[in-house]
This record gives sequence, C-alpha cells and structure tokens, in this order.
Amino acid sequence: NMLAQQVSDQLTAHFGDKVYETIIPRNVRLAEAPSHGMPVLMYDRSSRGAVAYLKLAEEIIQKEMRKSHG
Repeated sequence: NMLAQQVSDQLTAHFGDKVYETIIPRNVRLAEAPSHGMPVLMYDRSSRGAVAYLKLAEEIIQKEMRKSHG
C-alpha cells in the first residue's frame, strides 16, 4: 500500500532510529485474545501477530544491548 509506505517513510525521516523495523500486522487472533482474557502469546503463539510481537521484543533487546555495549 503506497500510503502506508509514505507514512512509514515520514515516521522514519522524523524519528530516525526510534522507529523499529518490525511491523505488527492486523490479525484476527490479536483481536480475539483480549476477549478470551489472554495475551496473544498465550492465546495463539503461532499467529502472525504473536510472532510479530516476539520479533519486536527481540529487536528492542538487540538495540538496547548495542546501546549499552557501545
């Protein structure tokens, strides 16, 4: 989607390295999990949304490790 790419580019231009590469997709399982009283990682760990959140967590950890180790 061209609009989504333009918005992404503008965010990156404005916020720089504060924008993470991982994108959390819209996902039915993400929407269903709260109505079952569960985080998506417990509700359906293999869903696209859950996998994306795990990837984001890894990206955040890696970025913080790089910052703390110079």
